[in-house]
Amino acid sequence: MFTGEYNHTIDQKGRLIIPNKFRNLLGDVFVITKGIDECLEVYDKETWDKFAEKINSLPYSNPNAREFKRIFIGNAIDLTPDKMGRVQLTIALRNAVQLKQEIIFLGVGDHIEIWDSDTFKKKNNFDNSDEMSRKMEGLGI
Repeated sequence: MFTGEYNHTIDQKGRLIIPNKFRNLLGDVFVITKGIDECLEVYDKETWDKFAEKINSLPYSNPNAREFKRIFIGNAIDLTPDKMGRVQLTIALRNAVQLKQEIIFLGVGDHIEIWDSDTFKKKNNFDNSDEMSRKMEGLGI
């Protein structure tokens, strides 16, 4: 399971170092794609294959299913880190979530999210426990 938050940087060539803890869980080849929120999502191959199979089984006649497929499968790339643990992100993926220099890796269970640091701070304010309680209502937690 992917857990934890790690602050990193992305260089001018679009390379970033995957945190060692995550690299060990991801394996030699993994998938990065655009997420629903303003972040990238990273999956190990096995989890991705199961997820992609579910997406591919959605009815083609449903316009929401086609859009979902475009977002996740259309933007997905397979990556293999170099010996230093770096991967090269495409310009399209970097631009899709406006990654600048400072980024945050966030383990969220079955996958990892990659956020631009400023975007993450704006969208994920966990300081108000009352607000968090309201958001959790109805989730069965």
